[in-house]
Amino acid sequence: MDPVRAAEQTIAPRAVELQKPASLNGAFFWLSAFYVIYCARPEDWIPVLGYIPLAKISGVFALLGLLSSLGKTQRRIRDLPRESNYLLGMIGVLFISAALSPVWKGGALTHTLDFAKVWVVWILTFLLVTDFARLRRLVYIQSASVAVICVVSIILGHNQPRLEGVIGGIYSNSNDLAFAIVLTLPFCLAFLLSAKGVLARLSWTGAILIMGLALFMTASRAGFITLVISGTVCLWHFGVKGRRFYLVVGSVLTVVILLAVAGRPLADRMAAISGKVENQEEGRAYSSYEQRRYLMSKAIEGIERYPIFGLGVHNFQVYSDDWHDVHMTYLQIAVEGGIPSLILYLLFIASAFRNLRKLRRRKDLDAQTTLFVGGLHSSMIGFVIGALFAPEAYQFFPYFAVAYASALAAMINEREPASEPSPVGKDWRSRYGMVRAGKKKSGDFTLVH
Repeated sequence: MDPVRAAEQTIAPRAVELQKPASLNGAFFWLSAFYVIYCARPEDWIPVLGYIPLAKISGVFALLGLLSSLGKTQRRIRDLPRESNYLLGMIGVLFISAALSPVWKGGALTHTLDFAKVWVVWILTFLLVTDFARLRRLVYIQSASVAVICVVSIILGHNQPRLEGVIGGIYSNSNDLAFAIVLTLPFCLAFLLSAKGVLARLSWTGAILIMGLALFMTASRAGFITLVISGTVCLWHFGVKGRRFYLVVGSVLTVVILLAVAGRPLADRMAAISGKVENQEEGRAYSSYEQRRYLMSKAIEGIERYPIFGLGVHNFQVYSDDWHDVHMTYLQIAVEGGIPSLILYLLFIASAFRNLRKLRRRKDLDAQTTLFVGGLHSSMIGFVIGALFAPEAYQFFPYFAVAYASALAAMINEREPASEPSPVGKDWRSRYGMVRAGKKKSGDFTLVH
């Protein structure tokens, strides 16, 4: 055997092994646990778990996972993208807002501390999700969890109007539940289209139908508008560009059937916007519409009075004298964190679209990656539109989506052939007098004297 070839076969695997990042399975386990607890909220519908502070436990271990992963992952802190700085800066401004709050400093500080763990989860997601399998696992956890929440909500709250207060936490409000469903549906469709077995396809089809039913049962106007926008983008990616035209027909028929089965409350609430009140449900919907107009006006007033640091997280409820959030995410951020926090928030969200735009322009992505890029784009489009009608500034789902986009963009960039050999590769090659020859795509080596 040629001695150069023998040296390559013996030493190259060792070089790859040396360059391979630490698996950090423990850190990724706790990261996954946090996703399960946040997305599935088991302590809110499994009574025995209500006595265990699962979120705090997983949050602490996620933080320990972050600390233990520093310096051991394929990516380093210095490799963090600019969006991580936007998020950290926004959280910093919110802490200042809490300290200077003209309303309630203690409450704002407590809420900001609770929200701040999203940065730990975001950083840990970016550092640990270095391959598509891990990304798929986290997206799977989110998708399956929301599907389970929909099943539980329908079972426990089928006799309650709008599934209101069926499950606590982030799903206690019917609009928040609808928002979570819409942001997750594109991922479920991506899983359905990438599924290989019949059972998997049936499971994801069932999950999508149940989530759609739960969405209509919330009678959320904001949720329905977000569904239309996100669904249109999703069908463009998967149905039109993907040449799956049956998806367009099937989706339209599904929406029509769900509207017929469970869409009457939603139709009444949509009709109430015109001011014509013909029944009790329309009366409540019109009152809600007028209330939201008042809250938006009050939020603009608060921004004018406290434009730099705002009122502090969740202090608008007190300031408004109505004890409700303003139903517009961008106003919510601006009035509670000030205009600087809004700017950082918009830059953070825009970074996801920048990463997705670069990914969508590539022609070398495999079919599965293309599906999830389309799902992410559909979810983010749905969010930025839906945020005009809902107070979702502190819900983690959009932050997760930005993390997915950042991690996926980093993964694709890391596939690019390096123009210079890595330090490890350079060491073992120079030790045996070998250097790369030819173009980047060439895998040949020559012996130099």
